[in-house]
Amino acid sequence: MTTPGKTPGTAEAMTGTPVISLRSVRKVYGGAAGPKVALEDITFDVARGEFACVVGPSGAGKTTLLRTMAGLALPSSGEAMFEGAPLRSVPPAIGVVFQDYGRSLYPWLSVARNVELPLKVRGLPKAERAARVAEVLTSVGLADAGRSYPWQLSGGMQQRVAIARSLAYRPDLLLMDEPFASVDAQTRFELEDLILRVRQEFGVTVIFVTHDIDEAVYLADRVIAVSKSPGVVTEIVDITLARPRDQIATKADPAFAHYREHLLGLVMNR
Repeated sequence: MTTPGKTPGTAEAMTGTPVISLRSVRKVYGGAAGPKVALEDITFDVARGEFACVVGPSGAGKTTLLRTMAGLALPSSGEAMFEGAPLRSVPPAIGVVFQDYGRSLYPWLSVARNVELPLKVRGLPKAERAARVAEVLTSVGLADAGRSYPWQLSGGMQQRVAIARSLAYRPDLLLMDEPFASVDAQTRFELEDLILRVRQEFGVTVIFVTHDIDEAVYLADRVIAVSKSPGVVTEIVDITLARPRDQIATKADPAFAHYREHLLGLVMNR
């Protein structure tokens, strides 16, 4: 892992093939007003089992970066790799959770059938599908909600369903795009602790995009700070706070305030 002051994107003592590897990634969008550079010379690795957060100001290209790592957007130049292979489309071993959970769930399907759907598409036997659905719903605290419909649930519970669906097919990598931005503060804290717990339980690598500096420091092993447009990696910061994390004790640690101040300065370009 890298520390402040070291070259962004280089890794220390990283063993095995990185789950995600970006090399000189540049993304340019065309438009009536001419080309717009969204990302410029992005280079970093994310190791297996790591929890990495991406922070940056609005318009920094954070979502474009996540879409590139998901295989939803191809780089204009440079290379994006997943587990050593070039990303040309979304690999089956990547799960994605978006901010707009309402649009990602099918309101006419029950919670259990929403979670089951990607397993059915992949052709898993019915008994295995049922077992996995029960497993992940229990893990996200919705063991009794399988027969409910998404519209009957609160926003926080709907996002739990979206997380459960992404975990059901046991991805190697979970990409999350500001997934807790639309819920109230208390629910957000609960979902933060939930994702830390299921990350540990399922052993999944997580890359989490957020505009919330406190959230990034609380969750991450490393925080990747991206500048305003065009997005470039300004620094990758190791977060060495003790685990397991606790909403009160961790945030009362003086080191937490140090990380927050440092990252806020990076995001605000101070």
